[in-house]
Amino acid sequence: MIALFPHCGFLSETSRMLAIAQALRARGHSVVLATHGGPFTRVLDDAGERYTLLKPTVDAAQCRAFIDAIVHMGQPGRQLQSADEVRASVREEAAFLTACGADMAVIGFSLTLYLSSRLAGIPLATSHGGSFVPPVFERGLMPTPVQSPAPMLDWLPDIVLRWMANAGPARMRQPAAFLNVVADEIGVERVPSLAAMMLGDLTLVTDVPEVLGISKMEMEQWSPHGKSAYRVSTQLRYVGPMYARLSVAIPAHVRAFMDGTQPTAYVALNSTTPSFIRRVVAGIRGAGLRVIVAATVHELGDLADDNTIVCDILPSHEVMPQVDLAVIMGGQGSVQTAMCAGTPFIAFPLHLEQDLNVALAVRLGMAIGMSTRRMTEASVRATARQIIQQSSFRTAARRVQALYANTDGAARSADVIIEYLASRKREKK
Repeated sequence: MIALFPHCGFLSETSRMLAIAQALRARGHSVVLATHGGPFTRVLDDAGERYTLLKPTVDAAQCRAFIDAIVHMGQPGRQLQSADEVRASVREEAAFLTACGADMAVIGFSLTLYLSSRLAGIPLATSHGGSFVPPVFERGLMPTPVQSPAPMLDWLPDIVLRWMANAGPARMRQPAAFLNVVADEIGVERVPSLAAMMLGDLTLVTDVPEVLGISKMEMEQWSPHGKSAYRVSTQLRYVGPMYARLSVAIPAHVRAFMDGTQPTAYVALNSTTPSFIRRVVAGIRGAGLRVIVAATVHELGDLADDNTIVCDILPSHEVMPQVDLAVIMGGQGSVQTAMCAGTPFIAFPLHLEQDLNVALAVRLGMAIGMSTRRMTEASVRATARQIIQQSSFRTAARRVQALYANTDGAARSADVIIEYLASRKREKK
């Protein structure tokens, strides 16, 4: 039995866990899903997926606070969850794992499973770190951030910011402190660093060597031994891109809007504010594009007019191939959706992991990253015009699309999980 725990405050993490669950079932394995809730439980509902709702449950407002805390992770006084919430979550999760006889827990940013999986005595698989893994830091491949982690650091030279981006994840202990207080209380292994909080016993690296720039052999031979920043059991395995393929129909009026008669942009900015989205949409409109807005959790219906359509959740993997420009934050799911669609994009990365995702596409010539702090309607307008008017962005996007072709990240994840568990079983004999 394999237990999957999507964090349903994230569309990307919910869709990843759903895809892995479906791939495991297709291979004859039993799976169960559990979550503490969030706005994207509806994705599981729409897919007809049964799941257990664990206490303490979280609502949309709590999920927004969690996401905001991630953006400010490492800053004094900021923690992702309270000690009481961690204690209660670990207790419920461990009981669930024991009751269902789980052989492994697989998570999508449900961080308390770092402790509850140890309490239940089973290994943990993760995918939420994406490509944010130690070989990237150790080779100095993290880019200079699009914007510094905090406004007071904006004056630092790029070379210093880049050094911090590569050296910081393994050195930062404070982000994991909220877990380690409880880990010490219940006597389980600590999470040593920010970098370790992105890694499982089995870490699913959701990219390909041709894009990330690290060979399969180098990635999978990496070892944590002798490195105090990581749990000693950590293994890394390439699985390829894994992004949302929602079984949601594109409304007829949206399909008609994407008729190719005028340049069209798709704006999908989940992890930000309505006012930010409004400014971005104004800039895109000012560049002469029509706009499709995926409002998701935001109330943006007033933006609708003859040149702007506002919808709830849309199947981005079907929309992006039919538009000229995507406008996204920087999460790996949305970045890879654009890459696999061959669609150039503008991105607004919020933290180091998103900086890496965006930088890979920028390096390959298909995207431009922008600072959320320095963004203006005028700068968005100019950037959109640059991408639309220079054919090199579209040409590069098509090249990147070919690099990901025929790679099924969910299927490969299922295979890797099965191989890992079979190997553990052989070792115990």
